[in-house]
Amino acid sequence: MSIQVTCPHCYKRFQVSDKFAGKSGPCPACKKSIKVPELTEQVVVHAPVDDSPKDSKGRSVLKPITAEDPVLTNRMLFIATGCVVGLFAIALGFRISGGVPLGAQILGAILLAPPLTRIGYTFVHDRELAPYTGVELRNRVLVCSALFVATWIVYAFIPGYVFELDAPREMSWTIAAVTFCVMLVLGTFASVACFELEFPNGLAHAGFYYSIVIILALVAGVTLAGVEPTGGRRVIPDSAVEMPAQPAAR
Repeated sequence: MSIQVTCPHCYKRFQVSDKFAGKSGPCPACKKSIKVPELTEQVVVHAPVDDSPKDSKGRSVLKPITAEDPVLTNRMLFIATGCVVGLFAIALGFRISGGVPLGAQILGAILLAPPLTRIGYTFVHDRELAPYTGVELRNRVLVCSALFVATWIVYAFIPGYVFELDAPREMSWTIAAVTFCVMLVLGTFASVACFELEFPNGLAHAGFYYSIVIILALVAGVTLAGVEPTGGRRVIPDSAVEMPAQPAAR
């Protein structure tokens, strides 16, 4: 058995036989006198004791939890590509047909939330932890989707109430940008709370949803901001306008 020795002068590490335990001698590197530690001073690291349940052959019946990264198969890529193309085709169809009714806008934001929330979670969940699956994943996706949709209340009502606008699209793009940032922060907290994500991952998760919805809305011809406000303006009919009197002919 050998003893690990560290020279206190030059910090050289080496091994000596246990027969030199407790004795003094020169360091092989700096030649200064050092003392070899006693055997009782040695730190022995023992293998951990396995107290887990065993089968008849003495093997542990517990399996370690391993994190598996998502694997994108050709079929999954084909389906994802088809969905993206289909969504943009529908958005272009609305644009060509003259715009998206308000009811369709609300329905689209609601229907897009669950799949986008589920897809986003696939890429942002903590790789060191096992992802949520099954019923628990479904419930968390539904709750997070509902919270994402609820944040559109900020866009629909808050700026109009503060600035006395008739419609959200009448806000300037600067105010719209601030509004979307507030929505993004709220969505990030919703994502972090529902899926126990780190803040950057939650930010990416919420940003994925809002980015796709806003891009599809713009492609469909939905005007989100920048329209000249018309609220509060009094329109005078032509019949009420008094024409100047014509001078009498002589």
